[in-house]
Amino acid sequence: MHMFPTQLYIIRHAWAEECGPDQDDYDRRLTKKGRKRFEQFIRFMQGFGLEVDLIVTSPLVRTRETAEIMVDVLKTPRLEIHDSLAPGSDWQEIAGWTTEENVAKVAWVGHAPCVGRLVARSIGDGNAAIRMQKGTIASICLDNGLSQPGELQWLVTAQVIEAAV
Repeated sequence: MHMFPTQLYIIRHAWAEECGPDQDDYDRRLTKKGRKRFEQFIRFMQGFGLEVDLIVTSPLVRTRETAEIMVDVLKTPRLEIHDSLAPGSDWQEIAGWTTEENVAKVAWVGHAPCVGRLVARSIGDGNAAIRMQKGTIASICLDNGLSQPGELQWLVTAQVIEAAV
């Protein structure tokens, strides 16, 4: 398989409802404010060149809703749901699957603390402590696809953007 540069965006889901006593964590939805904040953030980042060919998301409701906002704003052609991005994310599985998809710009939408570990693994330091708040995006350039460590280009939280506008 031909290896080419891959732009990887790793995203923690936007702000979701708290888990109630009769609610399964799987079913937590984004709050109205969380949806609005994340949509504004994605529109802002789009102005700086954020675009993706494929968005892959955890099957949990809050990550799917986060990914759907990105699809709508960025006009992304493909959205896939993948179990390996659920809590307890499996680097090997999602990296292997993504490599087989052979896309240049891909976004993974998942959960903390797993997304921080995915960033760490993608830059070659699985022990790095990378904290990603809700609505955070990390941008990693992988010159040889996911087969070798990449370079963290930036990590931006929606809260930082809100302070700037």
